[in-house]
Amino acid sequence: MLPSYCRSVVQATTLAVVLVARLHAQGSPVTPDAPKGAHPVRIEMSHFAPMRDGVKLSADFYFPTDVEGRLPTVMIRTPYNKKTFRLEKGVPTWLASHGYAVVVQDVRGKYESDGEFTTSANDRNDGYDTMTWIAAQPWTTGKIGTYGCSYQGEDQIQLAAMRHPNHAAAIPQAAGGIMTYFGAWNGGANELVSLVAWYRSAGIKRHPKLSPDLPRNEYLAYAPYFNFGVTVPDVPVRTMADMLPISTITDVVGSPPNDWKDFVTHPPDDPFWKKFGYIEPSDSFDVPALHINSWYDPAPGWTGVLFNQMRANAASPKGRDNQYLIYSPSPHCGSERGAAEKTTVGERDLGDTRREYFGLYLKWFDHWLKGADNGVTTMPKVQYYAMGRNRWQSASTFPIADGQPFYFHSDGRANSRYGSGTLSVAAPRTEAPDHYTYDPASPVPSKAGPICCTFSNEPAGPVDQRDIELRQDVLVYTSDPVTSETEVTGPIKAVLYVSSSSKDTDFTVKLLDVLPNGTAYNLQEGIKRARYRESYRTPTLMAPNGVYKVEVDLQATSNVFLPGHRIRVEVSSSNFPRFDRNMNTGGVNWDEVTWITAANTIHHSAKYPSHILLPVVTAGTR
Repeated sequence: MLPSYCRSVVQATTLAVVLVARLHAQGSPVTPDAPKGAHPVRIEMSHFAPMRDGVKLSADFYFPTDVEGRLPTVMIRTPYNKKTFRLEKGVPTWLASHGYAVVVQDVRGKYESDGEFTTSANDRNDGYDTMTWIAAQPWTTGKIGTYGCSYQGEDQIQLAAMRHPNHAAAIPQAAGGIMTYFGAWNGGANELVSLVAWYRSAGIKRHPKLSPDLPRNEYLAYAPYFNFGVTVPDVPVRTMADMLPISTITDVVGSPPNDWKDFVTHPPDDPFWKKFGYIEPSDSFDVPALHINSWYDPAPGWTGVLFNQMRANAASPKGRDNQYLIYSPSPHCGSERGAAEKTTVGERDLGDTRREYFGLYLKWFDHWLKGADNGVTTMPKVQYYAMGRNRWQSASTFPIADGQPFYFHSDGRANSRYGSGTLSVAAPRTEAPDHYTYDPASPVPSKAGPICCTFSNEPAGPVDQRDIELRQDVLVYTSDPVTSETEVTGPIKAVLYVSSSSKDTDFTVKLLDVLPNGTAYNLQEGIKRARYRESYRTPTLMAPNGVYKVEVDLQATSNVFLPGHRIRVEVSSSNFPRFDRNMNTGGVNWDEVTWITAANTIHHSAKYPSHILLPVVTAGTR
């Protein structure tokens, strides 16, 4: 049973709410500051594109009604129902009003499209075939851009790896999950609560269909009255997250067929993942791309990795020299919608985060699809919002700075924020290690942070974590107040030297900004399953009480610690229900219903200097 202070964070969230959150990110209207288009728009619904295996996928076309001749085109492929885009001020209508043809397609197996949906597996070939089909239409110039967030962003990256000759520009948003198996695994732990809700509601493999072989006039007559959706009974997300074993959750609560069990029973780097078309280090690209993500997305660090790979593995100077990266301070897919003169993310006032996103998107497509000489490629390669300082900044590369070690110290009593844990750039000498007990029956609760589509009553983002820091199974290391602005921008990694009474356990790390009044805002967090400390391909269990080096990826952030603020790190062994609980047995974890407690130790000494690497940006670094 979770303590009362965190119940509001993980209280019942219906699957309908989770799906609405996803749909809001996909089909939401453009912001009021978006440039107004001059052309009226018409929609042609339900055109079917044949794929190479004969499956037919349904798409809606958006056209400016008063423009003659061939049109530059933007393609959006979605698993969330193309009908959600039919908004008067939606992105497809907005782009069409600026002289574009827009194609919005249901991916394979979803809503009107035929076939069976398997997460990501068909998107490389289907995206390629759809682009070929679009390029053959009499109304297109053959210059085709792509657009969309989350799954739609990942779909663009998979297509980019195919290097279609008509793929002229891309705007992938929040697409970092494409590097980590749809974001299913994080440090060897499963992204539990987000994924189980997603698969049960949005990951359904088939929807009720009208035959795509019906005469077009007959199909269009039936379609407005036909329900292509699937409704599943409401089950609180917390109810599902508590269930063991995790592999059977969707079976127990009831769900149409989906890929949940496959995705949680195949560990990272299993050959199983090769068939899904996720990005490999060998993939090459050649499409100019404007990468958009946010610091409270689950995978901002992987977006930076993707940005660099698309430059390093570019097939031509055009692809190499035209990758751009923008980070906002918002949650997943919230960059445009969250920007305001006074922006609050989570509980933190982050100042004026506004920028002309849709104006930039229009300039991007105008340049690459229409040939407009509008200077869009002269902008900085990297633009990011520095929280704390609360302003937009720029750089030429990402990462901007190397990681600087901040070491853990204590007299062996770093438990809770009332313990003796400190953090400094001075390396440790001889110090007693810190001990705590991790009990899977009473895990450390998740509380906001870089999450996606999980909680209904607690926003993602920065939220005061002081109640979490009362627990004895949370080690807390805090620096002295900084005396000058200290900017930390880029990837973050913790290097821990650990011991455990168990063969396997997890180690979690959280980075925080502590205000002078004591408020502790979470910036980033990560987890590592100890068995994967050496590699994902060959897991290695621990010997009881041996000392092992474990590296924890905390993705990336940008935060300026202002004078009087302190840098804080929390270390524990659970962050639930964001991540699944390690049962500590050394078993496969996903099929286990019993557990043991683990006595875990963090060492910090000259021989075992546990620390966190923070990319401190100094004057002139950018």
